[in-house]
Amino acid sequence: MTKKRTENYKKHVGQVPGSVIYTGKKTNKKLHIHSFDYTKENIEETVLLNIEDAASYKETPSVTWININGLNYTEEISNIGNQYNLHPLVLEDITHTGQRPKIDEYDDYMFVVLKMLYYDDSENIVVEQVSFVLGENYVLTFQEAEGDVFDTIRDRLRQNKGRIRGLKSDYLMYTLIDAVVDNYFSVIETLGNKIEDLETELFAGTQREGINIEVQQLKREILKVRRAIFPLREIISRIEKSENSLINKRTLAYFRDVYDHLIQVSENIDIYREMIWSLMDMYMTTISNKMNEVMKVLTIIATIFIPLTFIAGIYGMNFEYIPELDYKYSYFILWVVMILLFVGMIIYFKRKKWL
Repeated sequence: MTKKRTENYKKHVGQVPGSVIYTGKKTNKKLHIHSFDYTKENIEETVLLNIEDAASYKETPSVTWININGLNYTEEISNIGNQYNLHPLVLEDITHTGQRPKIDEYDDYMFVVLKMLYYDDSENIVVEQVSFVLGENYVLTFQEAEGDVFDTIRDRLRQNKGRIRGLKSDYLMYTLIDAVVDNYFSVIETLGNKIEDLETELFAGTQREGINIEVQQLKREILKVRRAIFPLREIISRIEKSENSLINKRTLAYFRDVYDHLIQVSENIDIYREMIWSLMDMYMTTISNKMNEVMKVLTIIATIFIPLTFIAGIYGMNFEYIPELDYKYSYFILWVVMILLFVGMIIYFKRKKWL
C-alpha cells in the first residue's frame, strides 16, 4: 500500500504546474454527474449524460448544484474546468486527492477543498476529498466516487424544506459544508466509543490478544481525523472574515456557527488524543503489573524452598558422623519439620497479604 501511494505522488514530480493527474486509488469508478437547478418555486433534478451538458447551467438565473463523482476521469474534469473558466491549478488540486484542506479566492469564483470522513462497513475510517467551486449562481462539487453525506441536503431541496431554495448559492455551499462538519460528530462519537471500550478493558486488566494493535490503530485513526479536520478551522475563519461579494453578509452568521462546531470537534479530538496516549501507558502498565505478579509468585516459591533446600543440603552432605542419621524416626521428623516450615511460611505470607 505504501509503495502504491508513493507511486501516485510521483505522478506529479516533474509535471507542468496545472497538470490534471488523478492521484487516488478509485480508478474503477464510473463518472456520475448529478444536478439540481432550482428557484424558490421550482426545481429540476437531472442526471447529466455528458459533461458538456453542465455548461448550460452557468448563466441561468436559478441556482445550480452540479455534483461530479469520478475524479479519475481527468479529461472530463478538464472539460468542465474550461466551461466554467477554472484555473489550471484548481483543476490540479481537484484531482490531487492528497491535497490539504484549503481555500482560494478568484475574481468570479471561490475554491474550497476539505475532507469528508465516514466509517465503512468494516468499521475502518475513510477519508475522501471533496472540492467545492462557488460561483454567482452555482456550486460545483467534485468527489472520488458515489456515496456521501449530502442526502439530507438533497431531500431538503426536493421537498423545499427550510430556507435553502429561497437563498443563493453561498447558502447552498454553507449547507453542504455544514453537512460534512455535522458528520464529523458521528465519526468522533464512534471513535470515542472505541476508546472508552478499550479503556474499560484495560482497567479490568484484560490481556486479550491483539489489544495493543487496536490501541495503535486508534492512534492512527485519531491522527488521520485530526489532520483532516484542523485545517478546516482556518478555511471557515477566512470565509467568515471574507469580503468577497459571493458571500452574502447574512450567510456569514451561518459560517460562524460551522466554526463553533469545528471548535467543539477539535476539542473532542484533543481529549480523545490524550486518552489514546494514556491507553498506551495503561497497556504498558498492565503488562508490567502482570509481569510483577508472575515474578512475585516465583519469588515466593523460591523463598519457601530456600529453608527446605538448606535442610536437604545439610543432611545430604557426605560426613561420616551425623548423629541424627542413626535415630530411628529421623526421616519422619525431618518431613514434619519441612512441612511445618512450608505451612508456616504460607501463613506468614498470607498475613502480610503477599499471597
